[in-house]
Formats: sequence, structure tokens, C-alpha cells
Amino acid sequence: MSKNKKRTIALVCTSIIFILLAVWIAIENKTIETNYYTIQSEEISSAFDSYTIAQISDLHNDTIGKDNIKLINALKDAQPDIIVVTGDLIDSRNTDIKIAVSFMKGAVKIAPCYYINGNHEARITEQYDILKEELTNIGVTILENESVKLHKNEDTINLIGINDPDFHIEKAEISIDNRIEELNSDESFTILLSHRPEAFEVYVKNDIDLVFTGHAHGGQFRLPFVGGLFAPHQGAFPKYDSGLYAESGTNMLVSRGLGNSIFPFRFNNRPEIVVAVLKSK
Repeated sequence: MSKNKKRTIALVCTSIIFILLAVWIAIENKTIETNYYTIQSEEISSAFDSYTIAQISDLHNDTIGKDNIKLINALKDAQPDIIVVTGDLIDSRNTDIKIAVSFMKGAVKIAPCYYINGNHEARITEQYDILKEELTNIGVTILENESVKLHKNEDTINLIGINDPDFHIEKAEISIDNRIEELNSDESFTILLSHRPEAFEVYVKNDIDLVFTGHAHGGQFRLPFVGGLFAPHQGAFPKYDSGLYAESGTNMLVSRGLGNSIFPFRFNNRPEIVVAVLKSK
């Protein structure tokens, strides 16, 4: 076989591999994965046994299916009691409030929705004010350094939501630690919504029972036996990139999120819905 023929064959084979890889990445980036976690605690009352919480994070104005219908259907399949949205619903580099609101209109028809902001909302405060107004009008509960009670029969769960530390309305001397300490005064089972997983030690210090976070995008590019390669504010090989982390009675769930921002695609890292099922011991 001549050298030219060998080069042609090599070029064709390489092209086929790249095309197949591109197709696989495109499919993976629009295929939702729903991951279930059981959270068991003596602090969970029997009234909240099997209480189901679906988490959405880091949508970044993305659409999965026309008008996010695939995402809405995946949420319906989870049959949640509530839906929590842990920041970066919009993207500061390519903001489209209509996409975010359209998705949330579908979500509130499934279950009550609780939303906190992320670092991308913090970058565009004027648009964020518009987003807040739109979300409030369709029935989304926005938590900005606030707590609410979830009721089931006579029992309650304390649900706390804090602002992203990048938010302009925050005073520099008030840290995540201070905010949580102010709001975590209830002895009932406490759930915290916070965009940042890298603050895990702060959540443990404050005896939070369950934390929902995002921000890490699963490390963006994931390798077998290695995990994510890079996450904002954690850098290379992030410690908290995906899944469940537990320490001293505190459980933290880190969502890989749904959309992309600086990097336009994910690798080996499907968009994710996290579902937590509470169990009473």
C-alpha cells in the first residue's frame, strides 16, 4: 500500500472518530440524568418520611428540548413535593430572562418552587431585579438570606436560602457563616440552599442537616476514576464536584447542573436533576 493511500485512510479514520465524538458530546449535553439520594436522619419526623425534593441548578439559560419540555417532563417523573433552584438560572454573558421564566412557569405547575441566586445573578443586578419580579408573579418563593417553614401535618422543616457571596447587596463584613448562624435558630430538621459547595466546612460548623449546592458544573469535563477536572472557586480537580458529601451529621448534595457558561459543552457529564428522598429513622 502506498504512503498516500495510508495517509488517506488515516485521515478518513481520524475524521470519522472526531465526527462520532462530536455527535456523542452533542447528545450527551442534551440528555438529562436524574440521580436519586436517600437522606436518613433522626431529625426527620415520620410526617416527612418519603418527602421528595427535586433540585435544579445552573440552567444558564439553556434549553433541553423545545421550551425545556424534556426538563419539565423529567421533573414530573420525579414527582417531587417541592423543587429547589440553587442559582445561576440565567447566564450573565448571554442573559435571556424569558427562557428562565418560561421554564419556571412549567416547574411551578409540578410543585412549589424555592429559588436562590448564584454568582451569575450577582453580576447583573438590574436584570436580576426584573427576573425576581417575574418569578414572584408566577408564584416562585425567592429566598434572600431568609428562612421559611415547610409544613406536613403538625411537623415542620426549616428551609434556609442565602445569597451568593458575590452579590452586590451584601456587606463585606457579613459572611456566609454569619448569615447561616443568624437563620439557623430552629431545632427542627434544617435544609440550606446555597450556591457554593466549597463552603462545606461552614455548613458542617453550623450543624446544617442537608445542603443543596451547585456552581461546580460537575467539574465540566469528567474522567473515569478521576471525576471533574475544574470547577469555579475550587480550581483543578475540585474536592466537591458532584454527588453526596457527609461529615458530622451534615449532608451536602452537589448538583452537576444543567447548562454551560464559559465552556460551551460538557464531556462525560450529562445535565443532572438531583432528587433527595427524606427518610425518618
